[in-house]
Amino acid sequence: MKVERGQAALITGAGGGIGRALAVALAERGVQVSVLDLASQQGEGEETVRVVKAAHDRLGYKPTSPSAIFIRCDVSKSAELSAAFAQHLNVFGRLDICINNAGVVEKGPFYEDTVDWRKVMDVNLTAVIEGTRLAVQAMKGRGGGQILNIGSAAGLYPMQYGSLYSASKGGVVMFTRALRGLKQMGIRANVLCPEFIQTPFLDNLPATERKFVSRIGYVTIERLVEAAFWVLDDERQTAACVWVPADKPTQFWPTEEEKKKYQSLIVASRKQRSSGAPLAPPPPVPTSFQKVVVHTLSSDFRAATKVVTVPYRLPVKPGHVLIKYLYVGINASDINFSAGRYHATPQIAAAGLPLDAGFEAVGIIAAVGDDMSRADLKPGSAVATVSDGGFSEYREVLAKHVFSVPAATPEVVAMLTSGLTASIGLEQAGRMKSGETVLVTAAAGGTGQFAVQLAKLAGNKVVATCGGADKAALLRDLGVDRVIDYKKESIKEVLKQEFPKGVDVIYESVGGQMFQTCMNALAIYGRMVVIGMISQYSEGEGGSWKQATYPGLCEKLLWKSQTVSGFFLLHYTRMYQEHIGKIHSLYSSGKLKILIDPKKFVGVHSVADAVEHLHSGKSLGKVVVQLAPDASPSRL
Repeated sequence: MKVERGQAALITGAGGGIGRALAVALAERGVQVSVLDLASQQGEGEETVRVVKAAHDRLGYKPTSPSAIFIRCDVSKSAELSAAFAQHLNVFGRLDICINNAGVVEKGPFYEDTVDWRKVMDVNLTAVIEGTRLAVQAMKGRGGGQILNIGSAAGLYPMQYGSLYSASKGGVVMFTRALRGLKQMGIRANVLCPEFIQTPFLDNLPATERKFVSRIGYVTIERLVEAAFWVLDDERQTAACVWVPADKPTQFWPTEEEKKKYQSLIVASRKQRSSGAPLAPPPPVPTSFQKVVVHTLSSDFRAATKVVTVPYRLPVKPGHVLIKYLYVGINASDINFSAGRYHATPQIAAAGLPLDAGFEAVGIIAAVGDDMSRADLKPGSAVATVSDGGFSEYREVLAKHVFSVPAATPEVVAMLTSGLTASIGLEQAGRMKSGETVLVTAAAGGTGQFAVQLAKLAGNKVVATCGGADKAALLRDLGVDRVIDYKKESIKEVLKQEFPKGVDVIYESVGGQMFQTCMNALAIYGRMVVIGMISQYSEGEGGSWKQATYPGLCEKLLWKSQTVSGFFLLHYTRMYQEHIGKIHSLYSSGKLKILIDPKKFVGVHSVADAVEHLHSGKSLGKVVVQLAPDASPSRL
């Protein structure tokens, strides 16, 4: 959700300064505003209401309800804050944006009896928590919304003359950064941390502090507003902390410089965790091994590939690990790779022959090279890779392309390309919330099984397409609300008759006519995530697949404010470790099921058979090849 005309916002401490500036900036976008502040003789709250209305007049915007209202409110009093939220909803009927801005600073040392330290904490921290709580209650189930908490650079670095202020703002920063889970309800919470801004608020600072501030400089109101809209308009940002320093560009916190300061602590923690974990016996180092390579470009995987024997000698290259792969995953795009479609041109792909095939694999580290700084990578560790060259019995891999996994099992293979595509794709490209209708095509396959379950766990109604009674039964077992077996009924007719208002999110991997059917079924504001087009992969040669055209696509997107997002997993490598952790946690707790295709494939020579099985349409779940005949579940 971005800032748009017709939305309604509630801002605390909006009688002047930062609060008023944000109110006016929102009004210039056509947003209606509830102005919360304490009553004053100067009538600051009423003045903010006036300038908001003036902004709407300049915009030519005449809302049916008031442009703005003033609500007298002491945010430190829970009853008054709760009543203010209720009044806002009564007037505007919706809450799209909540900005918790009200703040105070102590007037003297915290240890003096004249200083009301509880008041500082109540206004700066407790009221932010309470305001966030009330905003979530107002937003959940109503399309979501945005919460922007105003912190301070004093919450990142301690402020010498304001220990209470620093403590309260530090609490706001950590509280907001911990709210990533709200995204499942379509709610984004972020925190803004400016350095000092020249507003009447600074008049309350001690003279020594004001002198200090004048030396380091001020942040302009204009920069603060710009930073606020930086996160308000970026739908990817959630639980983000934005630092607005006086002498540096606006940036996310922690900065890379700050991360380096505690990186040693993270490494030490990993050492401590890994040192007590039992490792599998390291596999032997081979004198040779076999792997699958692409020797000629073709979407006929069997014709394009061959198995070759590679001699091997120690030592492992510095910064690398030698992995014995136990299991590898088969993906629809394996034939895209063998056809050279993932290179810039067919000529570049051909020049690189032979190419090491296979996108994902799990195994056990057999040996490590010198200069290994990662304590979690040692002989016997279970690891995974999501990069070219997985169809190999052994492989040397640069450490930065390797990540630890809880187990080297077929289920973990399924979590890699398939699970990561579903988890990251629905979150980042699909912007999936709760209370929506989600359609997954080819849902009984490797990634489809994850998509339907993650959508269901997020609190959505899930519709899934498949072909065949066995696949339909599987999907029902996974909790799908409506299974459409295209061998028995028309997907187009079912969607048209049973979902006349359309589907909110579509996770699409088939392409061709299915894409057209899905576009016609997409709701207003609907989002389609395109993760592939398997129906077109085998029909093109010369480095490209069969091209498809979709007449009227632009018109559909325009008239229904729809979004079609492509999703290519390799663009999201920074998120792999986090999402693998989430998926494995759901699997370990029994909330997520993982189905491995029952057809057994063993050894590198069976890879081509497995690829053809996947493209036959007969696969059920994730197709996996057991590379090592002696492989057994290996846990850390």
